[in-house]
Amino acid sequence: MLLGARKISRHWCTRRPNLSLSHTPSTKLNSHISASLHSLCQVEELDDFLPWLERKAGAEISSVLSIGKSAYGRSLFASKTIRAGDCILKVPFNAQLAPDNLNPELKALLSDDVGDVAKLAIVVLLEQKMGHDSEWAPYISRLPRLEEMHNTIFWSEGELEMIRQSSVYQETINQRSQIQQDFLAIRTALKNFPETFESITYEDFMHAYALVTSRAWGSTKGYSLIPFADFSNHDGTSESIVLSDEDKLFSEVLADRNYTPGEQVLIRYGKFSNATLLLDFGFTLPYNIHGQIQIQGSIPHHDNLREMKLDLLKRHHRPVSKDDNGFSSSMDSFTIKEIRSGSGKGKGIPQSLRAFARVLCCTSPQELSDLVEEAAQHDGRLARRPLTNISREIKAHQMLISTLTQLAEDYDASVKSLGPISSPATRERLSHRRQMARDLLSGELRILESASAWLKNYCATLMATDCHRDGVCSTKQPRRRTERGEM
Repeated sequence: MLLGARKISRHWCTRRPNLSLSHTPSTKLNSHISASLHSLCQVEELDDFLPWLERKAGAEISSVLSIGKSAYGRSLFASKTIRAGDCILKVPFNAQLAPDNLNPELKALLSDDVGDVAKLAIVVLLEQKMGHDSEWAPYISRLPRLEEMHNTIFWSEGELEMIRQSSVYQETINQRSQIQQDFLAIRTALKNFPETFESITYEDFMHAYALVTSRAWGSTKGYSLIPFADFSNHDGTSESIVLSDEDKLFSEVLADRNYTPGEQVLIRYGKFSNATLLLDFGFTLPYNIHGQIQIQGSIPHHDNLREMKLDLLKRHHRPVSKDDNGFSSSMDSFTIKEIRSGSGKGKGIPQSLRAFARVLCCTSPQELSDLVEEAAQHDGRLARRPLTNISREIKAHQMLISTLTQLAEDYDASVKSLGPISSPATRERLSHRRQMARDLLSGELRILESASAWLKNYCATLMATDCHRDGVCSTKQPRRRTERGEM
């Protein structure tokens, strides 16, 4: 059974699972520069690595790829002509690091609260502590050092302030908290192996943990680090992914296009937004086709109809938003994607958000009852069709416009506050992270603006329809305000 694997990605606040360039092996490149990248990079063979891996695997890993270094970090390059559909690498399960590699005695001491990410992090720590004595040393020694990583868990408080406007800010705090909990959970068990783990620190564990979340792949067999495959850089438009054959016990990658010798070979980690890439991988893309933004919504506690509204949303199974990777949003979290066409049908503005707005704008039990009656005509969905009462439909969507417009203004202010990208006085690390913050915030701002534009067009269309039906445009003045962006 051949299944697609993907890089581990976990948004900690919802338990779901960006071109800023850092000169590290984990930096990934956007597709718009990939075609010319090979002309800028000189492939540097790492002669000992692939032979070591093939000896360990007892099989050939690849005959068409070379490991090279560039200004963007360690990468894989075509050493021969590659055709679309070719198998370009194949790594058996026995040549992958997984939680199963954990010492059974240590594993037995760990509580059920310790997940596979933490367990795999302990495996990495153990191999790091063994140094040259580790059978995995040729691989472990080539993993990014702590100072080379740019995941937001390593950002200073001042650096995190740059992205406070984004949900990544809180997700970073939540992720740090999770790592601390995992470290506390395993520390007692590690004390039983003082000769091995005596000098392990929280910083060491955080580093290993980030190596796992940024480099490991998830499949039905769990999480694993796949040497050689994880040297591939990310291209969100690529159709090449890591496939795991559970029956034949190997992972492989098929080329999605032709490559000429010397050209960098790219794969897709997943359909990840800049928020996910920055939090879990430590890089961003200047334009991410999988961009999305998380916004929060809640029924105010002072709303006299709050309990009725919450019950209505629950009873009518408000559609749960899912991102491109299949992860569900929490009850008060909505995922918005960019709407690239003003004539579109609103794809990107989830039904769940529009349903929430309609419920939130109700001012009487009768209006809530009317929603229930209309929902019953449309499979119980609160946002399947526009409300019969157009003025209430417009009111709900204008509320969304007002909310998104304010968010966009806040984002715009945050982007402007970042200042110049480069400055003689700016340290290299801060410069990289400032650029990543700009990529993140600018992308989420673009999504907000596209959603606001669609909503304004939607409201204008409703107003025009109402005017045509009644013969009198009673909503002319609100339409003028909407077009000016004034709520």
